[in-house]
Amino acid sequence: MTDYLFVVVSNRQPYIYKFKKGKIESLRGAGGVISALDPVMQACGGLWVANSGGDADRRVCDRKGKVGVPPNNPNYTLKWVWLTKEEEKGYYYGYSNEALWPLCHMAFHRPIFRKDDWEHYKTVNEKFARSIIEEIGNRKAFIWIQDYHLALLAKYLKRLAPKQLIVAQFWHIPWPSYETFRICPQRKEILEGLLSNDLLGFHIRYHCDNFLDAVDRELESKIDRERFMVTRAKQHTLIRPYPISIDFEGINHIAQSQEVKTIKKNLVQEFDLKKYRVLLGIDRIDYTKGIPERLLAIDRLLEKHPELKEKFVFLQMGQISRIHIPKYKQLNDEINALVEEINWKHSTDGWNPIILVRRHLSFKEVIAFYKLGELCVISSLHDGMNLVVKEFIAARRDKKAMLVLSQFTGAARELTDAVLINPYDREQTSDAIWKALNFTDDEKKKRITKMRQVIKHNNIYRWAGKVLSELLKFDFKE
Repeated sequence: MTDYLFVVVSNRQPYIYKFKKGKIESLRGAGGVISALDPVMQACGGLWVANSGGDADRRVCDRKGKVGVPPNNPNYTLKWVWLTKEEEKGYYYGYSNEALWPLCHMAFHRPIFRKDDWEHYKTVNEKFARSIIEEIGNRKAFIWIQDYHLALLAKYLKRLAPKQLIVAQFWHIPWPSYETFRICPQRKEILEGLLSNDLLGFHIRYHCDNFLDAVDRELESKIDRERFMVTRAKQHTLIRPYPISIDFEGINHIAQSQEVKTIKKNLVQEFDLKKYRVLLGIDRIDYTKGIPERLLAIDRLLEKHPELKEKFVFLQMGQISRIHIPKYKQLNDEINALVEEINWKHSTDGWNPIILVRRHLSFKEVIAFYKLGELCVISSLHDGMNLVVKEFIAARRDKKAMLVLSQFTGAARELTDAVLINPYDREQTSDAIWKALNFTDDEKKKRITKMRQVIKHNNIYRWAGKVLSELLKFDFKE
């Protein structure tokens, strides 16, 4: 691959530059895509093209919008695509997150399809394509597109440079059943865009099957279900399941650092946790994550087991996101109201069962939180994979922790030693938390050891290696 340029493309940037007290501060971006791919790019080098999201980004880049990252030890180049506020609103908040996101997640939120949002979505995908081609010039390149924000990008890239590119795309969220997908007015254009890739990856085989069903129903094409390949207009696209993972050894190492130990100690003091058992919920505030369902399960747990009062605290970390979208603002208000209500209902002098942590957390702070809890509760209503689960397990070298995990996550198919739940079932979820709290140390150690072995083996480098080795089998067109 050293003979060619390697390009990763995503909406979200791996590093953000912001002004803080008159100085420029760099932060690693949030989210599963960044957690998964930043270590890969640091190992491989190349170019990462992304939408700018920091108010100081323009101050650190060159005239072409490029900067070396990570900030303290640059191993690859980040190039920003600059969007107008109208483009950001229509492409990101509109079509990506009010249309495609709810369409692909079975969380019973109705997608909103607006013509103007679709036009902005197309415009921004074209803008990304032009920015990438400008950087490639006459070179040959492997392009790896990330996620649902850029479903049309492969088509525009192939149109601009049909012979010098090999293009792959990984779809990080679920792909819905055809009965759901067919409500999308732009379904044919979305499928045509994705079938412009040479390789298209999903987390699990079930999502691959759903995608092939949609292609079969909507487009004139030849589908080879044995090879999982679609042929359309002389373009061959391989469809593959690649369960994403994390940098197990990297997180394991950070978790043992003195800095994380100090942060953990400070958190214990800040939240007065010394005498309590600590339960964790760590999510971006999103209706797919099942946060209200989780809080109600804690409420039910205390109703059934009042003896737990003053014995534990539930720490819910939740970074606010997409607040410009009404559904997210409503969810934020709902969570605030639930926490207030449950705390009022069960509180005693000096003790509340739930602590809501709203601030932005650095990655090392997140790791410190992982090390605080003896139990992590993941109650997603629908999730492609959920990397928080894997990060939590990787951070727990002490093996004194347990995981309660939604069966509707991709991770549940790998981590069968977690206590699996249906988050819609409040009784079952509260019982599962009770069960996990009462495991013996030996039972916890046995289960978490198995889960750590799974994640250590199926790590981010193995995931990336599978995708890249498949990419290298393709030949550039003459």
